[in-house]
Amino acid sequence: MRRLPTVDREVGPVPGLPKVVLYHSVHGLRPAVHAAADRLRGAGHEVLVPDLYEGRTAGSVEEGRAVSEEIGTDELLRRAVTAAAPVSDQGVVYAGFSLGGSIAQNLALADEKARGLLLLHGTSDLPDGARADDLPVQLHVADPDPFETHDWLNAWYLRMRRAGADVEVHRYPGAGHLYTDPDLPDHDAEAAERTWAVALDFLAEL
Repeated sequence: MRRLPTVDREVGPVPGLPKVVLYHSVHGLRPAVHAAADRLRGAGHEVLVPDLYEGRTAGSVEEGRAVSEEIGTDELLRRAVTAAAPVSDQGVVYAGFSLGGSIAQNLALADEKARGLLLLHGTSDLPDGARADDLPVQLHVADPDPFETHDWLNAWYLRMRRAGADVEVHRYPGAGHLYTDPDLPDHDAEAAERTWAVALDFLAEL
């Protein structure tokens, strides 16, 4: 029997604060993702943390890409949609790390009830004709980032604005790509704390 994506839930969220669906990076559902979810829960958010790899994790980007490619983009998106389905009608914030940010962006743009989009370290291309009317979007990214180059981010920003989104971009000079994960060489503690302070303010205002 196929296992459905696992979901973590927080008991006792603060009324009025948005629910957050938080998708992991190409490394899989690592402790840093659970720690991020706990941080959001501590601020009063209900947080769902789907495991798109169904228990598998990767110690390197290359290993993670191999897992992702084995599963396939369509299946990853199906699992992501399935995990969010129980709460999506309530209007949620889609969020994600790197690969998870790409997935979160795709879901947010397809969900008319989406309350916001929080991107950590990753974006996705926008299909022609995409609409994101007044969708609050916040991106946190290293500067420079080998996976999110300046040219790409400038084009992405313009396309998101053209789609109607309300976009903020926060860049962190000298940080590594996945700088919020304390178990990876990319980690930058100062940049991570700044990111979470800004992100929590963003979520609180939605």
